[in-house]
Amino acid sequence: MFARRELAPSEYLDHLVARIDADSDHPRPINAFMEVLGEEARSAAAAADAHYARLGRRGASVPGRRLLGLPVATKEKHGLAGHSHSQGMRAHADAVAARDHPIVRRIRDHGGVIHGRTTSPEFSCATFTHTDLWGTTRNPWDRGLTPGGSSGGAAAALAAGMTPLATASDIAGSTRLPAAFTGVVGYKGPYGAVPGSGVFAADWYRGDGAMARTVADVALLTDVIRGVHPEDHATVPTSSVSVPGGAAALESLRGRRIAYAPTLGDYPVQRGVRRQVDGAVAALEGAGVDVVVVDLPWTTAEIRRTTMAHFGHLLADGMSRLLRGREGTAEDYTRQFIEDARAHAARLSLFETLDREQRMQAELAVAMDGADALLTPVSAVASLPAGSTFLRGLDVHDVADGPDRRVEHYWEAHMTVPFNVANRCPALSMPAGLHAGVPVGLQIVGHPYDEATVFALGAALEAVRPQSAAPPG
Repeated sequence: MFARRELAPSEYLDHLVARIDADSDHPRPINAFMEVLGEEARSAAAAADAHYARLGRRGASVPGRRLLGLPVATKEKHGLAGHSHSQGMRAHADAVAARDHPIVRRIRDHGGVIHGRTTSPEFSCATFTHTDLWGTTRNPWDRGLTPGGSSGGAAAALAAGMTPLATASDIAGSTRLPAAFTGVVGYKGPYGAVPGSGVFAADWYRGDGAMARTVADVALLTDVIRGVHPEDHATVPTSSVSVPGGAAALESLRGRRIAYAPTLGDYPVQRGVRRQVDGAVAALEGAGVDVVVVDLPWTTAEIRRTTMAHFGHLLADGMSRLLRGREGTAEDYTRQFIEDARAHAARLSLFETLDREQRMQAELAVAMDGADALLTPVSAVASLPAGSTFLRGLDVHDVADGPDRRVEHYWEAHMTVPFNVANRCPALSMPAGLHAGVPVGLQIVGHPYDEATVFALGAALEAVRPQSAAPPG
């Protein structure tokens, strides 16, 4: 539309900003943005207007400028030079980024128009999104629910039609969970595919990535931000992602053998979640995929012990240093996270933690042996209420394959962190259906660095089981 002169980038920007502004008048706003950029975004959009005017009708392909004129919402933790970089912490409310995060710079270099910066929980350490600094972010499908976290603002903005593209990050499910809760697409690439920034980027659980409303749009933004970066020595060479469309997407299913792990061991999957994910898997099977049901010898309690020890060895000390002398300003869930992580790290040495991680990776390889990819729910629970912190665990009701259950840590109701342990495996969160009026997510997990299969299966799922990307109203 830009190239055909049917729509100007500045007109599209105005439309999105009007949607953001209108939400602020709602009694319970979605509150997806902690900052909306004004003149800076309008200047970039105007420059894109002029570029398309010079280009004429020769087409939309602009070498090296794949996002020309497209608005992109960036997560606040992805530093934007001269703008807030508090990461939701009152202790650092006045912090300002000295330079752009590597993925922000790549977005700008490709002509992307950064029009807003999205909310997250403090330090991105929760799977809900609210802080004293920015307030509560709500799910556009049901404002009484959280959009998930930590990339909750990004997911909410996408679902509410306030942006077409958004950046995200993921260290325990922070991209895939909000994507699942809001019915959009979120991608956690293999470790090293996308550059990070700062010392915490050395954590092999983490990954920065892309969210959007379609697989093709996620692939577009992923291609822009990925690849070796001189400041992040964990980055690895990558290939461009090709997403088949239409008949080609269905053709890509031919001969595929997919493993399906509905509970990943003993996760307490709710009946409504199981029903929708089963339906999505059945749709792929009906289109020609050979599906084999598998199980893993995992328990949520053991996964919690392993991963919280990991965070205790790598994150807790860094978070404590940032809060030193201002601990009282931290959110209760941040203090709980640090306390729990330290307690688990005191029980397991770093070597013992690595040994358990390696065992989980080996067990996953056995489950996926002979299969092209693994399918599983993104979350065992369909939703979480907005504003809650779950400091005392979580009661999971209406479990499909067993009695109702109380989990000690609410993360035990999310099925994402095993694939941060196995973080060379790409994982794509896809809408699977609706339960009680809110989206349910399916996770497509590939073999290490096999991104092509994950995107092909995601595109095929869109074709055989299309979902509404628009919440009611």
